[in-house]
Amino acid sequence: MKKRYFLLAIFAALVLRSVAVTVGADRPDVYLPLLDGKRVGLYTNHTGLKADGTHTLDALRAAGVDVRYIFSPEHGFRGTADAGEHVGGSVDPATGVPVLSLYGRGKKEALDHVADVDVIVTDIQDVGLRFYTYYCTMLELMNKAIEHDKKFVVFDRPNPTAPMGVDGPVLDMKYESGVGRLPIPVLHGLTLGELASMASGEGWLAGGKHSDLTVVPCLGYDHSTRYELPVAPSPNLPNIHAIYLYPSTCFFEATPVSLGRGTDWPFEVYGHPSMSSGGFSFTPRSRPGATKPPLMDRPCRGVDLRAVPADTLIARGVDLTYLIDAYDRMGRPAKFFTSFFELLIGDGDVRQMIIDGKSAADIKATWADDVNAFETRRKPYLIYK
Repeated sequence: MKKRYFLLAIFAALVLRSVAVTVGADRPDVYLPLLDGKRVGLYTNHTGLKADGTHTLDALRAAGVDVRYIFSPEHGFRGTADAGEHVGGSVDPATGVPVLSLYGRGKKEALDHVADVDVIVTDIQDVGLRFYTYYCTMLELMNKAIEHDKKFVVFDRPNPTAPMGVDGPVLDMKYESGVGRLPIPVLHGLTLGELASMASGEGWLAGGKHSDLTVVPCLGYDHSTRYELPVAPSPNLPNIHAIYLYPSTCFFEATPVSLGRGTDWPFEVYGHPSMSSGGFSFTPRSRPGATKPPLMDRPCRGVDLRAVPADTLIARGVDLTYLIDAYDRMGRPAKFFTSFFELLIGDGDVRQMIIDGKSAADIKATWADDVNAFETRRKPYLIYK
């Protein structure tokens, strides 16, 4: 009997191991031959971790790869800077490798260093939202790599919002900005590797040119996989529940309403001092990653979304219910939306539909055909069927 339980335990362990996701960074047999003898620029931050907790930078150097530069995105190489905060260049103290910020005033000069390497490697955890800036920075590196005839390699990682499907308006390119660079929906459902392939294949890169691109795929992953991130991708997305709410509550960035920056629950609550009570209140405070949050030190009445089940958030996708609710609770003020709203939503009609009293369901129906067309368009670039 004991032998039987022992064998069952081994079998269970093997099954669990077989369904575990292996990220691209944990497949050196695939990528080390591509980097042998090459000068490498590594686009990464604190999320570039292997399964054993080793950072990709350290793993590459231990394998003898010549990493010349680290290119860092919004929030910096260590992932601690505030949203939108300009980050300067530095040197990684552990390795002595120069860190070149692509989210600061020296971005142009940092990008010029692409000419000094042979290969750009991307290893960073994205969250699959059109307004999340990590992919925008990747596209800038891809364009520079094309300009200097350099190879581009993506160590792929799962998209944690892929189970939510494809949803939201496809970006009207007249609203192209630092929070939207491609004609894709808010929830595009692609990994960075798939998105890089689509950008190249669809002619969305500079001059319509194609990238010399290699994607190192994940193993044990498909778009329905609910992937728990081993580390927060940025300071104000502390957990997977906040990430599932992010496609819906991020729009508060373009209103006077606080979405919880400066609390323990960013993107999981919303409120304002003048909002009618929802039975919940909070006060944003200065803290690392949110040193000057909106409505700092002002008590806000609002709504707590932490108890909404993950299954519900996944099923709803992009949900404008919260935005409309806040607008109503504040008495539908004339100056509720800023011009940033169009950059986030990517569409010029949604604001007016909300003002006109359309429901969230009615508004969602207006982008359904574009979402279906995008799903068809992306099919050739899917790595994970």
